[in-house]
Amino acid sequence: MTNLNNPEHSEGNLTKQIEEQTAKIPSTVFLGAAIAAMAISLTCKLMKKDDKALFVGQWAAPFLLLGIYNKIVKTNGSD
Repeated sequence: MTNLNNPEHSEGNLTKQIEEQTAKIPSTVFLGAAIAAMAISLTCKLMKKDDKALFVGQWAAPFLLLGIYNKIVKTNGSD
């Protein structure tokens, strides 16, 4: 089995700095952004603006993924 704490596979300084800053963001911000994107998408769809609805609706998944990444960094650290 591989050692996950292998120093040869550690994160760079820039990554650590970014993770330190983003870990300060509450997880509810990402969930709220995803829900807001879905609500805006629905509103655009009801207004017959299908292209905008599709564009904004696709933001929900990346926001949720960022929230998951943020949660992992908070609980397990970057390395």
